[in-house]
Amino acid sequence: MDTLFNTKFEGEPASHSQPGVQLKSSTYDLHESNVHLKLTIVSTVGFGDQINKEDSYKPIVEFIDAQFEAYLQEELKIRRVLHSYHDSRIHACLYFIAPSGHSLKSLDLVTMKKLDSKVDIIPIIAKSDAISKSELTKFKIKITSELVSNGVQIYQFPTDDESVAEINGTMNAHLPFAVIGSTEEVKIGNKMMKARQYPWGTVQVENEAHCDFVKLREMLIRVNMEDLREQTHTRHYELYRRCKLEEMGFKDTDPDNKPFSLQETYEAKRNEFLGELQKKEEEMRQMFVQRVKEKEAELKEAEKELHEKFDRLKKLHQDEKKKLEDKKKSLDDEVNAFKQRKTAAELLQSQAQQAGGSQTLKREKERKN
Repeated sequence: MDTLFNTKFEGEPASHSQPGVQLKSSTYDLHESNVHLKLTIVSTVGFGDQINKEDSYKPIVEFIDAQFEAYLQEELKIRRVLHSYHDSRIHACLYFIAPSGHSLKSLDLVTMKKLDSKVDIIPIIAKSDAISKSELTKFKIKITSELVSNGVQIYQFPTDDESVAEINGTMNAHLPFAVIGSTEEVKIGNKMMKARQYPWGTVQVENEAHCDFVKLREMLIRVNMEDLREQTHTRHYELYRRCKLEEMGFKDTDPDNKPFSLQETYEAKRNEFLGELQKKEEEMRQMFVQRVKEKEAELKEAEKELHEKFDRLKKLHQDEKKKLEDKKKSLDDEVNAFKQRKTAAELLQSQAQQAGGSQTLKREKERKN
């Protein structure tokens, strides 16, 4: 991208250890002479780096749809400001293909098939100096064959305008473009040119005998930029808009092929929505009543269990109290009996002592006599 627009875009290279695919969008204001261009570059960070690549295309599709949805919402406003609205729709997808020299990956075919109805796809063979010229020619033929056999529709440069028909027709035959990028300038002859230096020689970025970079730049920026914007609006956005409005119940004609009134459609959808809302309110009310009844039953059951538990505890308390009273009475009876036995024993002991004293006096008198 730096080479394509001859500038230095800010940003750090992303790592290849992302847990999923993340789309990073950056907008730049470019100026060259009297030309002003507002450019938005969206990078698919982490695409193809995961072990399970089954859903790698989904974040990209969702992002493109989100831009369509934002434009649709702006378009449906009563007071529209489309002339000053920042159009964030994706007008071109530069799909980079690894220079394997064999065939397209399954991920490439699946992703491009999912994207071809949503964005203008321009396939590009990246780092094309990694394979030889003969391998590159065979690789291009192989890619084109696989795209056709799998029904993938890539962007074709328009040939209906006589002023660009010849060049666009020629360029269509060169797809996919094999490109090389470099911001390093090397002195070749008397000129400083963007190139990549290798031990075996120098690859010039802007030399059409070395790569298709110049063809890509011409087609993308100078010849077909407006057509890319137009294709996005008239084809891809219109398809999204039509499908979205049909989902909402809007149609061009009724079952009798008569023009469909927007007011009638709105009223019908409004009534349908109100009916569904009323139905949901009734269901929620019934559910609330049912839950209240269930809660009341639970509370009554809990109250009954508490009363039963209280009665059991009360009876248990009374039984324990009665047992304690009986035990106390029994102990009192034992204490009284013990006191009586003690009194009787003391009485007997006293009588025995008195009797013993009388016997002693009697014997003493007998000895004296």
